[in-house]
Order: sequence, then C-alpha cells, then structure tokens
Amino acid sequence: MSEADQQTEGQPRSGQPKAGDRRRARRLALQALYHRHYSKSPINDIEAQFIVDNDMTKVDIVYFQDLLRGVHREQSELDKVIEPYLDRALKEVDPIELAIVRIGAFELKNRIDVPYKVVITEGIEMAKRFGGTDGHKFVNSLLDKLSQRLRLAETRSR
Repeated sequence: MSEADQQTEGQPRSGQPKAGDRRRARRLALQALYHRHYSKSPINDIEAQFIVDNDMTKVDIVYFQDLLRGVHREQSELDKVIEPYLDRALKEVDPIELAIVRIGAFELKNRIDVPYKVVITEGIEMAKRFGGTDGHKFVNSLLDKLSQRLRLAETRSR
C-alpha cells in the first residue's frame, strides 16, 4: 500500500464526488430514512449511527447528510407534493418506495444540479434493489410526474 493510500484509508475522499459516491449516499439515506420510519429515533442519532457503522470512504457524505436532513425536515411539504399523484393513501404506500419517492422529490425540488433523468433513474434502481416486485414501476411513474411539476423548464423539451 502506498503512503498516499495509507493516509486516506478509512477517511472520506476529498475533491469532486463521483456518481458512484452519490449513488451510495442515496442508498444510505434510503436505509436511514427507512430506519427512522420504524424507530422514530432522532434524525441526528440515526445520521451518526450510519456514519459510524458504514464504510464512508466511497460515499459523498455531504450529499448523504443533505438528503437525510432535507427529506426529514421537508417531509410534510414533500408529502403534499406527492399525494396528488398517488393511487392510494400515503399511509398505504410501502415505506421503502415512499422513502425513495421522498428522496427523489427532494432532489427534484432542491438539487437542480442533479438532472431530472438522473433522479428518476436512481430512484428506479433503488426500487429494483430494495423495493417490492413492481415497486420500480410505481417509483418511475411518480418521479416522472413530479419531474414535470418540479422541473417544468427542464422537462418541457420532452
């Protein structure tokens, strides 16, 4: 192992985050939000636990924190944006799929630096990995509709 590798081992990388780092940040945020759904533990405790318990060397920690804190802080507002597009009551939506849609809605609303197509694709991939059998279809449909509302200028050319 080189001296540079030894210096950075076990520490988050600096510089521009890579797409994979953000993907891992989204997945950890999803898991943390799911944990919050059932435990009702304070969000700061969950955040600290996830940072300690997971290898964060290839995770965009700032993005993880932004998603986790932002979705938690804006949950009521995000739910009001999501609800008109649901085919069932909010409480009947699978908690994993709801967390994915909330993350996507938060990104569409607040993270203009992330293209809407990336938000949708990442949501679909998380739903395929963590959601129910057809959860990715549900997530795709909702995020597509939300992108047309929250990113009108960006989606107008479709």
